[in-house]
Amino acid sequence: MNRFVGSEIEPKLVNPLALAFVGDTVYDLFVRETLVCTSKCHVGKLHQKAVDKVRAKAQSEAAKKLLPFFTQEEKDIFMRCRNAHTGHIPKNASVEDYHYATALEGVFGYIYLKDNIERLRELVKIINSDT
Repeated sequence: MNRFVGSEIEPKLVNPLALAFVGDTVYDLFVRETLVCTSKCHVGKLHQKAVDKVRAKAQSEAAKKLLPFFTQEEKDIFMRCRNAHTGHIPKNASVEDYHYATALEGVFGYIYLKDNIERLRELVKIINSDT
């Protein structure tokens, strides 16, 4: 098992917003690790680059880039999370961007809880590609 906590869980049964709750951190960790491994700059600059990549607009763009590469199961999770009622929209994001960002985080949370780190690596590689 590659997850930090080895407890058993059935990710399909987890609330969509709870998947996004986990996925937010998973996505952020992938972004930060990528930046640390590829950027030679001070922490303040790393932080700003990370903020730029994890804001709702950037996550929405990443989600739209990934949609054609999702499995049917991942698309189903994406739709469940996109349609979840979050209760609020951040002041610096459009409704569409916020829902797409939440959906992306939900997929990342779902895949993480399925203990499929390799699939997460594949998706991050697609996000970071120039295509």
